[in-house]
Amino acid sequence: MSDFVKINISNSKNDTVSFEKRFPKSLSVLEFKEKLEIITGGSASSMQLELFKGDKLVCKIDNNEALLGSYPIDDDMRVHVTNDIIFIAEQVEKFELTDQQYEQREDSLKNFLKKNKMGKYNEEEMKKIEEKKKQAAEEEKLKAESCKIGSRCKVQVKGKPTRLGTVMYNGELEGKKGIFIGVKYDEPLGTNNGSVDGKSYFECEEKYGGFVAPGCIEIGDFPPEEDELDEI
Repeated sequence: MSDFVKINISNSKNDTVSFEKRFPKSLSVLEFKEKLEIITGGSASSMQLELFKGDKLVCKIDNNEALLGSYPIDDDMRVHVTNDIIFIAEQVEKFELTDQQYEQREDSLKNFLKKNKMGKYNEEEMKKIEEKKKQAAEEEKLKAESCKIGSRCKVQVKGKPTRLGTVMYNGELEGKKGIFIGVKYDEPLGTNNGSVDGKSYFECEEKYGGFVAPGCIEIGDFPPEEDELDEI
């Protein structure tokens, strides 16, 4: 049995899903929450975690002292992160200033950022960030256009072995943001059979399929490897 688990992370603050994140089962739930702070932007002290298999709730992960591996967590499951502070804020009457009152406050965060030309008030820096975003989006688009159905490819995802396969799908996935490339791998090193959340995008044997961002794909003349795996 593996000492690590590969799961997806969803967040109540937005629709973003972080795919295939790998965590040691030996982490305490509190340590696991602290690692999720980087992914979700939430606070470990107020996090509530729920474990899902597909759309079905398996259980709550609610004991900070327990080990992550003590829960029935397995590869390809999803952990949904909610912060209590969000719900508390909804129940408390808000103290609100008008836009004009807020603009006049000398001690506001907005005023501080403006005076020091920080964040979005640094026009030069914001232009650089926007330019980088446009460049990255254009590169992603060109990369996606090069991934023709039937093309041989090499897949390189951080933290995983390099895999060879064939492009089987190019497009959006229902309920997900962005373009994904569906790959049928030469070896059973994938995560599915060409389906995501019950919807089939292409067909292959279980564990031979996977969906990755275009930036993880290299198209080329990659003949199938003849050597068999020593262990599957």
